[in-house]
Amino acid sequence: MVSFSHRDAGTPEATWTEAFAGRALPTMPDDVDHLIVVAAHPDDETLGAAGLMTRVAARGGAVTVLVVTDGEGSHPDSPTHRPDELAHLRREEATRALAELSPTIRPRFLGIPDGETDAARDEIARGIRDALQADPGSTRRLVVSPWQGDGHRDHRVVGEVVDEVCSHVGIPCRAYPIWLWHWGSPADVPWDEIEIVDLSGTEIDSKRAATRMHRSQVEPLSAAPGDEVMLHEGMQQHFDRSFEVFIRAPREARSLTRGFFDAFYRRNGDDPWGFDSRWYEQRKREITMATLPRARYRSALELGCSTGALTALLAERCDALLAVDIADAPLAVAARRLGERSDVRLARAALPGEWPGGEFDLVVLSEVGYYWDTTDLTAAVGRIVSSLTPDGHLIACHWRHPVAEYPLSGDDVHAALHAEGSLTRLVRHDEEDFILEVFAGAAARSVANETGLVA
Repeated sequence: MVSFSHRDAGTPEATWTEAFAGRALPTMPDDVDHLIVVAAHPDDETLGAAGLMTRVAARGGAVTVLVVTDGEGSHPDSPTHRPDELAHLRREEATRALAELSPTIRPRFLGIPDGETDAARDEIARGIRDALQADPGSTRRLVVSPWQGDGHRDHRVVGEVVDEVCSHVGIPCRAYPIWLWHWGSPADVPWDEIEIVDLSGTEIDSKRAATRMHRSQVEPLSAAPGDEVMLHEGMQQHFDRSFEVFIRAPREARSLTRGFFDAFYRRNGDDPWGFDSRWYEQRKREITMATLPRARYRSALELGCSTGALTALLAERCDALLAVDIADAPLAVAARRLGERSDVRLARAALPGEWPGGEFDLVVLSEVGYYWDTTDLTAAVGRIVSSLTPDGHLIACHWRHPVAEYPLSGDDVHAALHAEGSLTRLVRHDEEDFILEVFAGAAARSVANETGLVA
């Protein structure tokens, strides 16, 4: 961890002003109906996310604040306040500060001892899960918490637990720095992962008023040694900006897990992507089927079949079809859609680790590859090639717009397919919204060649 003291003068805000002035930074999406703010200590939530909380609450969204410790260790040498007195005082300050932002904000205090978060990871995780489950009707949720690189052990631990829980249940999360602004320099900032929330005048005023409620931190407890101010004026200036800073997970994220998809279908029902209701999806399926070079296939493998909308069309062109997905919920929908067909088999598999055996003259990779990280994508491409018959075809189709929770983009997936030297591209359909390509194995021929139109 970084070694620093709150008594240090720290990095001047003028340094940060100059660093931000020369950068065009993306805006963090804030259209959420439930914001969960996790704080390691009382006042973290106000310093890091008061403006965002004010905005979400003003729009009618739910805001839950989970304060992990009571921050009783802020003044270990105080001659006037015992740790239990500081804990009580800081809870009261946080409650008043949040009420200043909005009376609808719901604070929860875990009461874990200050400085002992590492031993309480399971308890913190339960608190986060409880906060997420308290508003099951929400479909757009976001969790924000202290940045893991903030230089403070409690901030690191809380950030790690939030990241783990959110990755498992499929909820997006962001991190807010606190002490980085004090000890760090622009060279310490992960600029490629930075997003900002521009604040209105009202939101700035609300944040300033709420910050003043944390009197034990922004003012001395007394004139006695040991009661010095924790957040001196120079430090406070970092949180008086016209914007708040959040850090998203690095682009090289982990593959999405079964837990992500189980939670996704629980929240969004049987047709979360609108396969059955959107013309976009219907048209894309028709284009996909039209690009298949062969009228009929002996044995096909569909990777990530979801609710079976494309599976039903593929079944009409295949003697045998194996359709796999990572989650039970979409497979149940697919089973109802397909009925009792002896030529279609549905199976659950976490790819690429649980790869099905056999050879296939058609492999379908539609809207799946960006769920994997680079390592898993590389493994999947290798297994696809190994599963293809010499005359087989691979059809790949992927959404091209960025999705924060996905480890890769659609274009990343197709770049990996092009990098596989044994595949030859037969078809490329390129749109702003999606890319669709058909690749062939070593012995595959063009449609005209296969059907005898050319020699």
